[in-house]
Amino acid sequence: MAFTISITYDMLAFVSSWELRLFKEIATTKSMSRGAAHCGVSQSAASQHVQEVERRLGVSLFDRTKRPLDLTDAGKLYAEFCRDVLRREDEFTRHLEDLKGEVGGTVRVASIYSIGLSEMSRLQEEFAAKQPTGHLHVNYMRPEKVYEAVRNDGADLGLVSYPEMSREIAVIPWRNEEMQVAAPPNHPLAARDEVYPSDLNGQDFIGFDEDLRIRRELDRFFRSHGIEVNLLMHFDNIQTIKEAVALGSGISILPARTMQAEIAQGRLVAVKLNAPDLVRPVGIVHRKRKKFNRAAESFLEMLVTGR
Repeated sequence: MAFTISITYDMLAFVSSWELRLFKEIATTKSMSRGAAHCGVSQSAASQHVQEVERRLGVSLFDRTKRPLDLTDAGKLYAEFCRDVLRREDEFTRHLEDLKGEVGGTVRVASIYSIGLSEMSRLQEEFAAKQPTGHLHVNYMRPEKVYEAVRNDGADLGLVSYPEMSREIAVIPWRNEEMQVAAPPNHPLAARDEVYPSDLNGQDFIGFDEDLRIRRELDRFFRSHGIEVNLLMHFDNIQTIKEAVALGSGISILPARTMQAEIAQGRLVAVKLNAPDLVRPVGIVHRKRKKFNRAAESFLEMLVTGR
């Protein structure tokens, strides 16, 4: 029992919440490299941190003869301590906000570019009007970086397409976005009220990079309809694809709501695609058992309910 008390009080004098979170991730993943990646640090830095904690405590926290890494009894005790301190820190923040009687604090959002660039200005205005004492901080990232930020507690919420649940990540469905054909104004398909899948056969096409889920879904759509397009180029984001289409390089298939600005400018035409099952699901992801501050709770409610 004396050992438990020594850790509980002495460790607070020199270990930050970030360092506690790093150890918790290493213990959870049973991997120095994965735990380090989840916290955005090098494996070397994570290893040095663990060694420093072991030196201060005078005990080994991991049995390094085993793979995957296995916690020693002292390591299990310290991992429990890390989880407890982080939980109590979250509770303290939320209770302090309750005592203040206002929705304060910062909501940290990681968003893929297509959602952030097309939606975030509106969302920031709505949130500012609803919660003037809250702050919304947004980072735009590739999909895998959004999940990484959420896992590492670098973001409270993530906005992604084709959201995927995991052992660490929870998913809240948000909406299904209609996919339409994007064409330059002078393209023959731009004059159509509706395009059928067969109309895409042989068309010059601007697509997505192969490692993206939306590319795999479009490839599956083409195969199911026996379509062969002439893939001229591919990019990793919707913004660049829109620019290529507007310059007359070819057509594409994109979420309709991501093209609104270019349509208003007369640079793109969006044509209805007769493929009701082809949608882009968009969701909100967060770390499981994440305790949100009141500002984050308010922003999440605004996203889910639309008010």
